[in-house]
Amino acid sequence: MYGPDFAEIYDPVYTLRGKDYAAEAAQVTEVILARRPGTASLLDVACGTGAHLAHFGAAFGHVEGVDVSAPMLEVARARNPGTGLHLGDMRGFDLGRRFGAVTCLFTAIAHQESAAGLAATLRCFARHLEPGGITVIDPWWFPETFLDGYVAADVLKPDHRTIARVSHTARDGADASLMTVHYVVADAAGARHFTETYTHRLFTRAAYEGALRAAGFAAEFIEAAPSGRGLFVGTLERAGRP
Repeated sequence: MYGPDFAEIYDPVYTLRGKDYAAEAAQVTEVILARRPGTASLLDVACGTGAHLAHFGAAFGHVEGVDVSAPMLEVARARNPGTGLHLGDMRGFDLGRRFGAVTCLFTAIAHQESAAGLAATLRCFARHLEPGGITVIDPWWFPETFLDGYVAADVLKPDHRTIARVSHTARDGADASLMTVHYVVADAAGARHFTETYTHRLFTRAAYEGALRAAGFAAEFIEAAPSGRGLFVGTLERAGRP
């Protein structure tokens, strides 16, 4: 779960590292409307700072977001005033309503302890979708596409601050990866260092598709996506229990 130090720099870090929220939201919107024209509501799960929501709001009549991190939601609320934003775990939140689409982007779906967590998450998505609703999921790397020992480094200057970011990602056991990211944030007042660690489960393509089908979805995989990891698309065929 992201802390306040990271929530403060999240947007400038990823924007300056090349993340294009507008392009990603545009592709996801196109995917949803091609399969379910007239979709008028969307829930973004693991919405983070609400950068995707800011674009989805222009395409859908009603949008809301869910995230497990209170500091990230604080930033999202400032960016998206009046939007329903909820603190909750993707495996078992309950908003008491259904949406035309549910999205889960930026690999958040892979922050699971096991395959059981993935299954619970997709069942939760199904419970929040209208009949025929669409879910779009941005996965983490598959076992065969993951680069063990990958290192990335950036020095970013978004404003009066300089932010150095160095990350190392390696396999953690048989079916997971561990990313350790070091940040140094410096300005005229001084410099501070903090570390973020993230575990991603290395689910196979078959595991994602099987979990989608078990939750009541027809499963589809789109290889072309801005992230390079592809997108899973599920069309709800069997409604989840409310």
